[in-house]
Amino acid sequence: MQLAKQIAAEQPTSTAVAKACFEWVRDEIRHSSDYKMNPVTCRASDVLKYRTGYCFAKSHLLAALLRANGIPTGFCYQRLSVRDDGEPYSLHGYNAVYLPEVGWYRIDARGNRQDIDAQFVPPQEKLAYAIRLVGEVNFQNIFAEPLPIVVEALQSYSQWDEMLCNLPDISLESLEQYGLVELPSS
Repeated sequence: MQLAKQIAAEQPTSTAVAKACFEWVRDEIRHSSDYKMNPVTCRASDVLKYRTGYCFAKSHLLAALLRANGIPTGFCYQRLSVRDDGEPYSLHGYNAVYLPEVGWYRIDARGNRQDIDAQFVPPQEKLAYAIRLVGEVNFQNIFAEPLPIVVEALQSYSQWDEMLCNLPDISLESLEQYGLVELPSS
């Protein structure tokens, strides 16, 4: 992937490459619902082509850029309240990257705005969202591929507002079915 090599070109370490890729996706790809942008994207190449994606799609592009630079990368999820007040809930997608000096480190290229400030500051994780409500969950899993429920949702809708009304969720009762394990509270 040419973009991956361009971003990495002047970076001295794999950690610097990871940070540069993270910041590029976070800042250059618009979050579909924040910017009310179509189409709904899923594949990394479509995210790049249309310069938009939901958190899940942005994580797909970030994984592609990092992997093209030989950096181990996986997919991670949180379960969050859609309106910050309880039900309904939806999954939120982001990545984990392996940094030699830190180990697995979670990063969230969702896109910043006035109320969101995700950063790359290892070893501290600074994700877009903190778990604050009953029913919200941080999952400890790092998946090699995106969850099928996420891919299915992204491929089922073409308009940002349709997707916003149909965000994927996994009930707390069905976590085991998906192999999801909750992170211990800190």
